[in-house]
Amino acid sequence: MNESRAYLDWNASAPIYTEVVDAMSKALIEGGNASSVHHEGRNAHGAIETARDQVAQLVNAVPRDVIFTSGGSEANNLALSGLAANGTIDRILISAVEHPSVIASANQHGVQFSTIPVDGDGIVDLDALEAELTKAADERLLLSIMWANNETGVIQPIEDIVKLAHENAGLVHCDAVQAAGKVPVDFISSGVDLMSLSAHKIGGPQGVGALVALSSIVLAPMFKGGGQELSRRAGTENLGGIVGFGLAAELIGRDNHGAEVLKLRNKLESEIRKIASDVVIFGEDQKRLPNTTCAAVSGTAAETLLIMLDLSGIAVSSGSACSSGKVATSHVLSAMGVDEALARAAIRISLGRTTTTEDIEKFLNAWSKAVGVNAKQNATAAA
Repeated sequence: MNESRAYLDWNASAPIYTEVVDAMSKALIEGGNASSVHHEGRNAHGAIETARDQVAQLVNAVPRDVIFTSGGSEANNLALSGLAANGTIDRILISAVEHPSVIASANQHGVQFSTIPVDGDGIVDLDALEAELTKAADERLLLSIMWANNETGVIQPIEDIVKLAHENAGLVHCDAVQAAGKVPVDFISSGVDLMSLSAHKIGGPQGVGALVALSSIVLAPMFKGGGQELSRRAGTENLGGIVGFGLAAELIGRDNHGAEVLKLRNKLESEIRKIASDVVIFGEDQKRLPNTTCAAVSGTAAETLLIMLDLSGIAVSSGSACSSGKVATSHVLSAMGVDEALARAAIRISLGRTTTTEDIEKFLNAWSKAVGVNAKQNATAAA
C-alpha cells in the first residue's frame, strides 16, 4: 500500500502479509503438481495439506472438511448449488442482507427459496425465521445466514439461528468471509454445517478461499473431471494461493490487534459525531465487527464523498453499488428499512492491523471538509 495514503477499506481486501508473499514465492518457485507421485508432487501435496490444517485451525474445523476454492463467492456457490443440484434440499432460506453470491446461488436448479427479513439494525428476525421453518416443516431445508455483514459489520446471533434450523431438521450454511480473523469463529461449537471463507480478507492473496463442509454432506461439484479436493472441486490446485491462505490464517490467528483496531474505530465514530451531529451509524447498538463503520449524513452524496476522500489520499467504500453506470441503493440498507436518500449517502470505513491514529486523523480532516462542501452545495441548490 502507498504509505502516503490512508487505506481504510479492509473489508474489501486486506493488505497482504509480507510473510505470505515470501511463502507464496517460495512455493511457486519450487512448483510441483500435488497430484503427482514424485518428490516434487509430494512436496506440493504436503504444502497444501499444511495449509488445510492452518485454515481449519483458524475456525476450529476438521482439516478434511476444508475444500479449497477460488474465493468466498465460489464457496458460497458450491454450498448452495452443490446441495441444490444433487437433490439434497427442497428449499433454501436466506436473510435479506446476504452477499450477492448467496442471493444469486439461492435461485438455481429449480429449488424454491425464501428471504427472511431483518430488523432496523440488520439482525435476522428470529420470529419470522421460525415461522418460515415451521411452514416448510415437510421440506428439506438449507438456511444460509452470514456471520457478520460486509457493509455494516453487524454480527448475527448464529447459535440461536442454528438451533432453530436444526430443530426443524434444516442444514445451515454460514458465510463467515468477513468475520473470520476479526472475531472468534468456531465451526464446531457454532453448529453450522457449511462455512465459507476467503483469503484476501485476512491478509492472504486474492483468488483463493474455502468451503468448510461436514464430511457427511454430499455436494455436487461445480467443476468436474478431476479427483482433487476429494472429488468435491476438480482442477489443479492453486498451490501458491493455497499456501498463502494457510499462512495468512496462521498469522491472523496469532494477531492481537483487535483491541487496538476497536479503539481506533471508537475514536473515529466519536469524532465524526462531533463533526456532524446528525450522522447515522448503522447498527451501532448491535454487536459489530471491531473494525467496521457504516455511516451516512443526510443530504450528502456517497459518490462525491468517495471522490473527495480519494483525492485527499483516503480509500473507503460506498454503501451503494455501481453497475452499468447506474447507482443502486445498497440492498442491505434497504432491507434494514433505511430511507433511500440516506442509504445513498452511506460510506463504509473499515480498519485493519496496520491502521494508525494518523490514518484516522487524516480521514477525519478530509471527511469534515467533504461533508462541509456537500452541505454548502445542498444549501445552494435548495436556494
